[in-house]
Amino acid sequence: MRKVVAFGGGRGLSASLRALTRLDIDLTAVVTVADDGGSSGIIRRSRPVLPPGDLRKALVATADPEKATAAGLFSHRFDGDDFLSGHPVGNIVLTSLLERHANPVAALEEAAELLGCRARILPMSCRPLDIVADLVEGAGIRTIVGQHDVAVADGAVGEVRLLPADASACPETLKAVAEADWHVFGPGSWYTSVIPHLLLPELREAVADAAARRVVVLNLSEEKETDGLTLAGHLDALGRYAEGVRFHYVISGDTRTLDDPESLNSAAQSLKAELLAADLAADVVTHDVAALAAVLGNLLVEDGGS
Repeated sequence: MRKVVAFGGGRGLSASLRALTRLDIDLTAVVTVADDGGSSGIIRRSRPVLPPGDLRKALVATADPEKATAAGLFSHRFDGDDFLSGHPVGNIVLTSLLERHANPVAALEEAAELLGCRARILPMSCRPLDIVADLVEGAGIRTIVGQHDVAVADGAVGEVRLLPADASACPETLKAVAEADWHVFGPGSWYTSVIPHLLLPELREAVADAAARRVVVLNLSEEKETDGLTLAGHLDALGRYAEGVRFHYVISGDTRTLDDPESLNSAAQSLKAELLAADLAADVVTHDVAALAAVLGNLLVEDGGS
């Protein structure tokens, strides 16, 4: 059975995981731990645990369909205007588990058991991280700290980095990356969910050293943090932080977005990757899970090159 590691965070990773869990593979999700907005931000500012939001989304995305009630409970968000307002139940449960276990991997394994997850969920690092971005504004540069603020800030993202710069990668994650047959990057928020995995030196080196083949799944639409960035620009940005990393395939999820196929193909070739185009859109921002699973299955399961 092929071993596949999917990298990302938030809704983008959830989309790829919902597709990948349809395949006959041994699946691991590696999740960013830099979220500092909403419920996760409140929790990480008050308690010394990993921000739970993106980890919760990955757990729910891979939950056993027979555990739909538990998955729905994890996703339920409290309303009202008291101290629970805005917190998903899953974030509260994960915070409890993270406080009970010295190793966050053990906490995630317990949560995965509750949900009957069809994948292993791992953090990129066992400590919370922060994303820092230099934004180009006219002739000047403005530095923004924090995943949420970077995601919603005006101005073009010039450079991104992590704090602390010397953070270690999760050991279990490094092992999974080294043993994988395939690595899947994207879709997802480019600068705050996809690229951060390549900003952690230990993790980038593990990806580069692994014998796995790699596929990049592009987004269907722009987000605030990539406003004005072409699809080719997405690949150029990824390549800037992927020193030593070889990519093999780039999937453009909606043929209607290929306004400049020559530029996109050139950018894919700069990564030494083959461009694959297919109509994968459920709507203008959401990938169709079945269609994405079919394309990924053709590569990950049927491609004999791994």
